[in-house]
Amino acid sequence: MNEILDAILASDTTPEDFAALRIPESYRAVTVRKDEADMFAGLTTREKDPRKSLHVDEVPVPELGPGEALVAVMASSVNYNSVWTSIFEPLPTFGFLERYGKLSSLTKRHDLPYHIIGSDLAGVVLRTGPGVNAWKPGAEVVAHCLSVELESADGHNDTMLDPEQRIWGFETNFGGLAEIALVKSNQLMPKPAHLSWEEAAAPGLVNSTAYRQLVSRNGAGMKQGDNVLIWGASGGLGSYATQFALAGGANPICVVSSPRKAEICRRMGAEAIIDRTAENYRFWKDENTQDPREWKRFGKKIRELTGGEDVDIVFEHPGRETFGASVYVTRKGGTIATCASTSGYTHEYDNRYLWMSLKRIIGSHFANYREAWEANRLIAKGRIHPTLSRTYRLEETGQAAYDVHRNVHQGKVGVLCLAPEEGMGVRDQAMRDRHIDAINLFRDDASERTGKHSRDDASERTGKRSRDDASERTGKHSHDDASERTGERSRDDAPQRTGNHGEGAR
Repeated sequence: MNEILDAILASDTTPEDFAALRIPESYRAVTVRKDEADMFAGLTTREKDPRKSLHVDEVPVPELGPGEALVAVMASSVNYNSVWTSIFEPLPTFGFLERYGKLSSLTKRHDLPYHIIGSDLAGVVLRTGPGVNAWKPGAEVVAHCLSVELESADGHNDTMLDPEQRIWGFETNFGGLAEIALVKSNQLMPKPAHLSWEEAAAPGLVNSTAYRQLVSRNGAGMKQGDNVLIWGASGGLGSYATQFALAGGANPICVVSSPRKAEICRRMGAEAIIDRTAENYRFWKDENTQDPREWKRFGKKIRELTGGEDVDIVFEHPGRETFGASVYVTRKGGTIATCASTSGYTHEYDNRYLWMSLKRIIGSHFANYREAWEANRLIAKGRIHPTLSRTYRLEETGQAAYDVHRNVHQGKVGVLCLAPEEGMGVRDQAMRDRHIDAINLFRDDASERTGKHSRDDASERTGKRSRDDASERTGKHSHDDASERTGERSRDDAPQRTGNHGEGAR
């Protein structure tokens, strides 16, 4: 791996040099193990600890197949599907791998007694398989997490409808929380030149998800002037929805859970903000009964912020806790777009407010290649920015997942894989300088935004070398508190369930 890292860090390595590099027999990767799938039996979701289930193992490099690429991973990030995998909820992911393994002799590679997780990466192409023409060794890339086979006609209008659609690193093996990853070549996209490796790795899954759900014609189809209610507006998912609304001329109504998170939304440019904790909304009287009076109180607050208008779109992902309120407050003919159910999958709402007011509920899941490409293009143009707030070493991935699981984070958290330290990989310093405040927005302490890691010296965080070229060390940051919004029952800005629904919508 040292030879690969040296080639990436050198300024004069050619595509031919990368193609000539020896691929190691094994590499380090974050895994869960099949024989530990029952380790949390009898525990509540909150009691399950990713630090106990996530391991950094030495694993063999997988065989490279047609249409695939091996990528040296400089950085990755933690999404909530990594937390789900680590706590084996709603079920162990080994069932996904077993089913995928039955598809063909090539996919059999994925059915292993360990699962290499992770659905984001930023890195460098090392090898490509037969049939790959668009990407060459040495290309600096990011990867989206849609894995498709496209042998069925169903996927050729929208690849998300492919019957063999899967999420890479969650429903497939060889994910991005590793030193090397195996991806399909149609997952690859150009790395934004003005971002460091860890910044470029952070947006992928959540940025693309928010783009499809809110902007795309496959989602809500947001337009200028729309009032958009965004649950968890400062979180890993909601923060991108907030940016898309602002960039697209819409008016985001940001729902958050603390003054600190409200301030982050203001710094992004939002003006209409609801602190649900301060307002003490309780959408459930008890475990089984919702309170329509609270829906009305919530709707009244929204109208106060919009000049008397109801919302055109609700950006939904908390699910059970909020769905009744979301349907109620949407304007006549409006849209509720949902991509998750982090507080519970069984939704309840009063259907009279849906059918009699001609509202629509749209299900949205990740994004197709075109949508992911467009979302990444907006990052590369500096129109949308990463929401990275903290970075961990590969060995600390268990702690990173634990922090996401327990909501002690904001925006997105990154993981350094091969990158020896933060701030590397910036190729367009002038563009970075123009957007540095927005790039740093989710960094908590201003004094940490130009420094090294908040906990230790970069040279102590890795057994590898520090970068020799000081000009490459731009934008090192220390991080702090972040929130990734695609998750479990009680997390981030989704109303938290503490014992019953009546406790939930605080």
